[in-house]
Amino acid sequence: MNAIHPIVKKESISIAMIGMVEGNGHPYSWSAIFNGYDREEMKKCPYTTIPQYLGLQPKNSFGIKGCKVTHIWTDDPSDAVSVAKASLIPNVLKEPEDAIGSVDAVCITTDIGHEHVKRCKPFIDAGIPVFIDKPMTDNLTDLKIFNGWVEEGKHLMSSSCMRYSKEFMPYRISTAELGELKLIIKTMAKTWERYGIHAVEAVYPILGQGFLSVQNLSDGNDNMVFIKHKSGTKVQIPVIKDMYGGFGDMSLVGTGSSVYVKSSDTYYSFKTQLEQFIKYLRTGVRPFPYQETVECMKIIIAGIMSKEQNGSEIFLDEIK
Repeated sequence: MNAIHPIVKKESISIAMIGMVEGNGHPYSWSAIFNGYDREEMKKCPYTTIPQYLGLQPKNSFGIKGCKVTHIWTDDPSDAVSVAKASLIPNVLKEPEDAIGSVDAVCITTDIGHEHVKRCKPFIDAGIPVFIDKPMTDNLTDLKIFNGWVEEGKHLMSSSCMRYSKEFMPYRISTAELGELKLIIKTMAKTWERYGIHAVEAVYPILGQGFLSVQNLSDGNDNMVFIKHKSGTKVQIPVIKDMYGGFGDMSLVGTGSSVYVKSSDTYYSFKTQLEQFIKYLRTGVRPFPYQETVECMKIIIAGIMSKEQNGSEIFLDEIK
């Protein structure tokens, strides 16, 4: 049993949301999960699915006990003003570093992996715990830096919300009714570099540690990724730019039966992900081992390497 060593010992935790890039509206949604939101202002959010799924939730579902988003900074200053109004954030920062000394934790709310070391460093250096949006990184140089920070006792955590999709939970407990699991197909939209991690972390808790190799047959835009696991199960991840209809879809096929599952409750996945980060702050106990994050990042990096090498099979144990 893990010993409890709180990272943040205060009853009330103040959080800063830092960063916003094109195609990612997490500052709106994550802040609303903590703070609640202004319905009229949220209608102005450029990501229309966010007010849609927030609007489905009962008012009492918002909030994580003892936590508030109190500060916001975005790459475009006008975005910060909009998010602050919509998600009830009292302080808009001129620079991200201005959060230091005013908050207890930071969420890096961007999903471009090679930017994350730079975005995290001021807060890591200041001893502020950081949650990093998926993927934590997309290259080996930065993965080594993150690993070094963890070895030094710095506090950071990263995951995809699909790790917590409630519709996939039964198959993380057991796939016995399917017989010997032979194949998992997890479809995804947008790009492998930014969104492949959603598919990887949806699958990872079902198979567990032990991914062997990655092969990415890409035409330069779309990706067909093949992954082998030590269990013998094969994983296929098609990532097609505009395939939004398959964003939450997963098929599991065994020797005895098969099942198709669709994840659709985005709010639940996001809230559970953020609750796990807060639990980590209050206990010092990770919801899953950091080594799982390392393995997931190696899968993403191997997919990029394979794409660059015209579809070569990349073995994870060769990625040092």
